[in-house]
Amino acid sequence: MASKTNTQSQQAHRRSRRPAKQSFFQKNAKWLIPGVGVLLLVIIGAVVLLGDDSKSGSLDREISVKEAAEMRDDGAFILDVREQSEWDEFHIPGATLIPLGQLASRVEELPKDQEIVVVCRSGNRSQEGRDILLDAGFDKVTSMAGGVTEWRSEGYPIE
Repeated sequence: MASKTNTQSQQAHRRSRRPAKQSFFQKNAKWLIPGVGVLLLVIIGAVVLLGDDSKSGSLDREISVKEAAEMRDDGAFILDVREQSEWDEFHIPGATLIPLGQLASRVEELPKDQEIVVVCRSGNRSQEGRDILLDAGFDKVTSMAGGVTEWRSEGYPIE
């Protein structure tokens, strides 16, 4: 009887030394956690890139003076975001003046269903103006690189 109890005791002891059965996640944790991290980074990167593209609608974020002139000839709305004193020196014929500092509070004056080319003296403020309009829900907005200074130097009409 003692040998039977001894055998049972040895078998129980062997069973207790066996490692507990691990779940899928426990077995694969060393690659699963970094893998999920990489997957999240890829998803976040894609959202950021796609979000940036969709923000600018169907127009390039910035266009050349030549492209702006063509868009103007095709009926695009030209928005000048310079100050009144700069506008008085010269401006693009048919453009509308709304100084950059007033733009956010005057967006309702602009056509949402028309392409808008934002211009300034050199192209810096027009990028800010474009972003204000994009944030306000306008999707057909672009900025003219080089500004009205380049417009004039390339021989396009001014008033």
